[in-house]
Amino acid sequence: PIEADWLFVGEAPGSEEDKQGLPFVGRAGQLLNSILFSIELARDKVYITNVLKCRPPQNRDPMGEELSQCEPFLHDQIGRIKPEIIVAMGRFAAQALLKSTASIAELRGRQHEYSELKIPLVVTYHPAYLLRSLLEKKKVWDDLRFAKSLLDGSESEWSV
Repeated sequence: PIEADWLFVGEAPGSEEDKQGLPFVGRAGQLLNSILFSIELARDKVYITNVLKCRPPQNRDPMGEELSQCEPFLHDQIGRIKPEIIVAMGRFAAQALLKSTASIAELRGRQHEYSELKIPLVVTYHPAYLLRSLLEKKKVWDDLRFAKSLLDGSESEWSV
């Protein structure tokens, strides 16, 4: 929904997303649904998108030219939605939104701001990564509780 308070940004569509034309509908999307449920967010109340709007061949990492071609569409989406918070899921989304080369470990656990719009942004792991690294789920839980606390104005309570 365009009036969503939360915006979740991933990397690029996977094969199932490419087939259906919707973000996060494969296994990673099912996990994302569970994650949203765990913090009392309904999927139909959040906006979910990707940095890239089409799937890179052989599901390879996105290239710089692809980012530069898709970036204006993402920035336009964010400007239209005007979310109260952005959650960057995964290294690629975090680095693209923050114009950074820092690792997930360096970016997690604190509030960032998205561009001149000054929208609070929190970095967490991508759900597809969690399918391979189940022990990292607690970190995502902590990251999203932190994001929720930012919206509630109680960010001093959480440490991630």
